[in-house]
Amino acid sequence: MAIIDLQGGALSARISTAGGLLLHYSWMRDGLTIPLLRPAADAADALSSACYPLVPFGNRVRGNRFTFKGRDYSLRPNRDWDPHYLHGDGWLAEWDLLCRDSGNARIAFRHRADGTPYSYQAEQSFALTADGLELSMRVENTGDEALPFGLGWHPFFPLTERTTLLAKAERFWSEAEGWLPGEPAEIPAELDFSRAAALPQHWINNGFEGWNGMARITWPETKTALDLTADPIFRHAVLFLSDERFDPGFRRDYFCFEPMSHLANGHDLPGLGDLTVLWPGESLAGSIRLKPQEIG
Repeated sequence: MAIIDLQGGALSARISTAGGLLLHYSWMRDGLTIPLLRPAADAADALSSACYPLVPFGNRVRGNRFTFKGRDYSLRPNRDWDPHYLHGDGWLAEWDLLCRDSGNARIAFRHRADGTPYSYQAEQSFALTADGLELSMRVENTGDEALPFGLGWHPFFPLTERTTLLAKAERFWSEAEGWLPGEPAEIPAELDFSRAAALPQHWINNGFEGWNGMARITWPETKTALDLTADPIFRHAVLFLSDERFDPGFRRDYFCFEPMSHLANGHDLPGLGDLTVLWPGESLAGSIRLKPQEIG
């Protein structure tokens, strides 16, 4: 495992090759260190990190089975507390450090079909300047057959009493048993973030379809906002807010807004839920940007 520190003016970030994780992203302003993502210890795993990658796709597939081009495929659970193959392999893998300098780093790992039909190589790049942080990811199908792929990230944002979220989407997906998506529906009023709004005081684990690729998280206590912008391939997102039943130590101090190139359980949806079919040797890539702003 390697720990990589990046600096861009008053912004700093820390990366771990164990899981390809971000461990922190913060802004030094007026003598204060303002966390822009939830800070984590160097030894943190993905679930306690600041952000982790979703590759070769995010979330879950119902029943760990799917049919594609007339063939049946199965997936093996990768966590003992979840019956599903969850969030791909990148968040559980050791990534290799390819290159780095004071403001940039590039890491990669290769996965051979084991527990899944997927063989691929993934790369992540981190570019930190005085203006913000850009995360880029690329996945290449190194297997012998075409399969549906997707990309995403799972960032953890600090949650305070006055935090608001702005993120416009077209549709909402209910949650079904097993933390799976249920059915598409109109966005409920309490989860309508087309205008900046506070998050509800309860569990949330829902997909948002047709996200416009822009979000703003605001922390009025520190007069700080974080603008998240995504490449056009990231048309969907998952909003997650835990509770004490799922996480007994939860203190309502973070939430997740996860940009994804596809809908959860896309393997079972019409049009593959915007998953991208990659033939051997083909690749899929995209970037998101996290830029802080001082607000009045």
